[in-house]
Amino acid sequence: MQDLLKELVSGDDDRAENVIPALVDLGAEVIPALLDLTRSDDVDSRWWAVRALAALPHTQTHDLIPILDDSSPEVRAAAALALCGHPHESAVGALIRSLADEDQLTAGLAANALVLVGNSAVPGLLEVMDKAPTGIRILALRALSEIRDHRAIPIMMKCLGEESAILRYWAGEGLTRLGLDMVYVKP
Repeated sequence: MQDLLKELVSGDDDRAENVIPALVDLGAEVIPALLDLTRSDDVDSRWWAVRALAALPHTQTHDLIPILDDSSPEVRAAAALALCGHPHESAVGALIRSLADEDQLTAGLAANALVLVGNSAVPGLLEVMDKAPTGIRILALRALSEIRDHRAIPIMMKCLGEESAILRYWAGEGLTRLGLDMVYVKP
């Protein structure tokens, strides 16, 4: 295992990527070593550890959540992407906080992960729609639109009157996905 981990953090992206299947074959036994690497001082090592954890079917969501607070935007984005492969309602709070990440890639990937969590993310997303700045509300509304939960209908209807064209777009898209895209005209 140590030789595989050395390849993973070798600084050569091709060598690191080529070792991922062998690490996956090791199964759950490699997870503690990868979690140790997520605490390395070297950003590249942390990123590759998260990349490997994302590929492992035995990775637990709770192991990935703290990595959303990493000092490196690249590592935070990798963690958000990893959570797309390991979605669980326990990550909703951290993912909602990540919608406000200064790194737009991380914020967008957090929204994608919330979509994959599904209906359990809806209450938190609805709360964001009441309080957050427009950029964060756009991500939350996109997620709500893709989740297709009827609890979001009132907020979608409200957003149809927003100044932001993007909020209006996602509100309309969400209503369409829910089958509520008909326009009624009084005769």
